[in-house]
Amino acid sequence: MAPLQDDHDAVVERFQPTSGRVTGWLTVVLTGVLVVAGVAYVDEGFPLWVVAASLLLGVLAWAAMLRPALWATHEHLVMRNLGETVHIRLAAVEEMAVRQVLAVRAADKRFVSTVVGRTWRKALTSRHRPGGLADSAALAPTEGMHYADFVENRLYDLVDKARSRDGIRAGSEEQLALPDAVRREPAWLPLGLIGACLVLLAVSLFL
Repeated sequence: MAPLQDDHDAVVERFQPTSGRVTGWLTVVLTGVLVVAGVAYVDEGFPLWVVAASLLLGVLAWAAMLRPALWATHEHLVMRNLGETVHIRLAAVEEMAVRQVLAVRAADKRFVSTVVGRTWRKALTSRHRPGGLADSAALAPTEGMHYADFVENRLYDLVDKARSRDGIRAGSEEQLALPDAVRREPAWLPLGLIGACLVLLAVSLFL
């Protein structure tokens, strides 16, 4: 019998992107059309460097706008970005805020996710909460709440629960000394594709 999945790795909340998807898909489609057209008409003088540049732009749009994701497990906040996937232990989160992007401080380092964010104007007027959820009822999601507000509230709730479960106080020495506070995994697929496109572009410029 196959072992059951560790409950600590089970996804408890998957957050939806607040922007960038439409632009990302449009860019991928348009660059895809250029690549197909270039391959079809390469014998008629269509520049190879345009094909390579379009392919590179399409890969960058996918990696930067469509690939990023944000979710939480029982133990970690997971940020999948262009070049890496970062696993941040919830109890190790020192500070967190959703502005134009989500910024999280843990293990004395700052990590950013572009998946969730506010508009520039909304970011200026939003209320920053440097501590935990002292009044969770006041911060509970309500009908009509902006999605970025819901994400911030939900993340604070998950962080507070993780701290309570581990007996950790925010800003304490125990929090700073937590083992495996952050784990980073390189995103080899997008990095490899971007590298290959750069090589293809360089070669096409000399042909």
